Amino acid sequence: MNVFDALAKREHEQIIFCNDKGSGLKAIIAIHNTTLGPALGGCRMLPYESEEDALRDVLRLSRGMTYKSAAAGLNLGGGKAVIIGDPKTMKTEELFRVFGRFVQSLGGRYITAEDVGTTVQDMAWVWQETDYVTGINHSLGGSGDPSPVTAYGVFEGIKAALDFKLGTDSLKGHTIAVQGIGQVGFHLLHHLVPTGAKIVATDINPDSITRVNQEFSGIEFVDPDKIYDVPCTVFVPCALGGIVNDDTIPRLQCQIIAGSANNVLAQEDKHSAELEKRDILYVPDFVISSGGLINVANELINYERSHAMEQASGIFNIITRLLHIAQEDKITTLEAAKTLAEHRIHDIGRTKHIYRGTSIIKRGRGIR
Repeated sequence: MNVFDALAKREHEQIIFCNDKGSGLKAIIAIHNTTLGPALGGCRMLPYESEEDALRDVLRLSRGMTYKSAAAGLNLGGGKAVIIGDPKTMKTEELFRVFGRFVQSLGGRYITAEDVGTTVQDMAWVWQETDYVTGINHSLGGSGDPSPVTAYGVFEGIKAALDFKLGTDSLKGHTIAVQGIGQVGFHLLHHLVPTGAKIVATDINPDSITRVNQEFSGIEFVDPDKIYDVPCTVFVPCALGGIVNDDTIPRLQCQIIAGSANNVLAQEDKHSAELEKRDILYVPDFVISSGGLINVANELINYERSHAMEQASGIFNIITRLLHIAQEDKITTLEAAKTLAEHRIHDIGRTKHIYRGTSIIKRGRGIR
């Protein structure tokens, strides 16, 4: 992969390759766009098959964070980091503290957080070396695990999609197929189960299934590959991305796709158009999953969980608006979501030519 061609393709601002032989750190930080503010996005740790796969992933994810921040109305840009390595065997305090020093060297252009393969504990190690980290635990003044707020936002998004598609936001009597019952999926079940919906779920991790069975009753489980064949009203992908693709789309028996997984479409334009042809309402993942980002953004000011949850409830209205735009303009829901985000970036970007001076007052970790 030609790195500069890859940067130009999606208009990224900067790529940072981080290497430290002593700790074993091999990381890539991608900053996509900082028009609205510093780039905030989680740090993912996975055993990528190649460095090219890692670069491709971080470029896609960071671009998605730009759209996510803009669509959610946050004064943040888009960025992401990936650490190449097995999170089950390679995690050390040294590795994450070295990563934190690389983040600090960027002077606030990128703010990191937890993501797939990383935890609140990992971010506590990062925090020891940088001011630019969120998702740290409560004892350090952070918000802790953001997944409950992410899950609440997904629940609001599901209701918005049902209301648009079927004229009611009630889930009672509907079948909801949940792919992935890890952190977000597990917390989402706390909202779904009381609605009276039938829940069909799957996960590749047996421990996740055990945890759900201990907490809930009446949930039906299927093998991971069978979840695409479940007749349901809403298919809720809460695992990794790329699962809506040429192979799975013909198998889907749902009316709505609405879940927290990032980059759920393997090929954005192609597969969003294919879903449109099949009359499957796709709720763009970077909008419906923005609750977690809203949560950690609140951590940059005086964090209160109740305020973060209130903001996340606004995802219902944001999704309703973009669905109506798609309908009225006869475009896909993905195009509508991008249009919303790009208009905000453009409009706010135009204000940047007005010099407002530099404040000498320190305002803690807040951003303006």
